[in-house]
Amino acid sequence: RDSETGPVFKHPGRSPPTSQWGPPATQRAPISVGDLSRSLPATGNHRPMDPFLRRHRGSLLLLLLFAHAVFLRGVDSEVITLTSDTFADKVKEKGTVWFVQFCVPWCKYCKNLGTLWEDLAKAVEGEDEIEVGQVDCGQEKPACTKVDIHSYPTFKVFYEGEEVTKYQGPKEVESLKTFVLNAAQNATQAKDETDSEL
Repeated sequence: RDSETGPVFKHPGRSPPTSQWGPPATQRAPISVGDLSRSLPATGNHRPMDPFLRRHRGSLLLLLLFAHAVFLRGVDSEVITLTSDTFADKVKEKGTVWFVQFCVPWCKYCKNLGTLWEDLAKAVEGEDEIEVGQVDCGQEKPACTKVDIHSYPTFKVFYEGEEVTKYQGPKEVESLKTFVLNAAQNATQAKDETDSEL
């Protein structure tokens, strides 16, 4: 064995084959992942990247990241969807103020709200006594009829099953937040005063 060139095999009547192993691993230049991928043949288990994917992989990556962000936004949303079956029980929850948006998918004014309601929900996330909900009046007509909804979008505040007030101000997160915080304070104070009189 030649420690520099690898094993050499001897056979009677034959010339020794030339070693194909090269120098020991300690003397070889390091191989990067990129070098390895370029040196691999296009066999059945390794195919070269499709030209379309090679040209557009940056755009595809951005698209995947955007889709992932949208998915996470949907998962993390603090807006609670109310239905005809759940609406009455939810807005009756003791000690909870509900700020509810009533909309229909085909209304351009509802569409123009964009992420307003989701942004509001995040803005009041730390307020334990406030919940932000939404009702699709196209799907949940009984719930909308019960609370007298005739135009869209409509924003109403409920406390322990009773309608407290209706919002008619600018459709901005800070204005909505200030409104519901004041409404919550007034509603809880009125309830405390009523209870103290009993």
